[in-house]
Amino acid sequence: MKKQKNLSRSIFWVALITLLLLSVPMVAMQFTDEVKWDAADFFIMGSLIFTTGLSYALLTRASSNIISRVAFAIAIGSTFLLIWVNIAVGLIGSGPNAANLMYAVVVAIVIIGTFISRFTTKGMERVMFTAAIALVLFALIQLLAKMNRYPGSSVTEILAVNAFFATLFAVAGLLFRYITSTQSPNAKISL
Repeated sequence: MKKQKNLSRSIFWVALITLLLLSVPMVAMQFTDEVKWDAADFFIMGSLIFTTGLSYALLTRASSNIISRVAFAIAIGSTFLLIWVNIAVGLIGSGPNAANLMYAVVVAIVIIGTFISRFTTKGMERVMFTAAIALVLFALIQLLAKMNRYPGSSVTEILAVNAFFATLFAVAGLLFRYITSTQSPNAKISL
C-alpha cells in the first residue's frame, strides 16, 4: 500500500512539473510572436516531459544511492535532450532531414537495452557504452556520407553534437560501472 501511495505521489509531482513547464511557452505566446506552438507541440512536449520524469521516478524510487540517481539522471536526461533537440531543430542540417532518423537508433538502444538488461547495473553500464559507441559510429557515417555538406551542417557541428551526446552516455556508463564495482554485478534496481 505504501509503494502505491509513493507511486501516486510521484505521478502527481511529475504531472505538476510537466504542466508548469508547459505553461512557459503558453505564457510566452501571449507576449511575443516568436513562440508559436500548436496543440501538437504541447502534446508532444508534454508527453516527452511526463514520460521522462516518470521514468526517472520509477527507476530511482527504490534507490537511496546518490550515484545511482545521478547515473539515471544523466542517462534519462541525455535521451530526453537527444529527442528534444532532434524534434525541435534536427541534429543534421537545418530543419527536417531523413538523416536525423538515425538518432532514433540510439533512443531504441537505450529503451530496449534498459529492459533487456533487466535493470542490472552491469547491464545499464553496457547499454550506456553501446549508445556512446553508436554515436561515434554515426559521426563516422555522417562524415563518410558527406552530410557535412547539408545546409546548416558542418564537420565541426557533426563532431561536436555526436561527441557531446556520446560523452554524456559514456559518463552514465562509467557511473554504472562504479556502482557495479561496489556491489554485486547482477544487482537490480528495484522497481
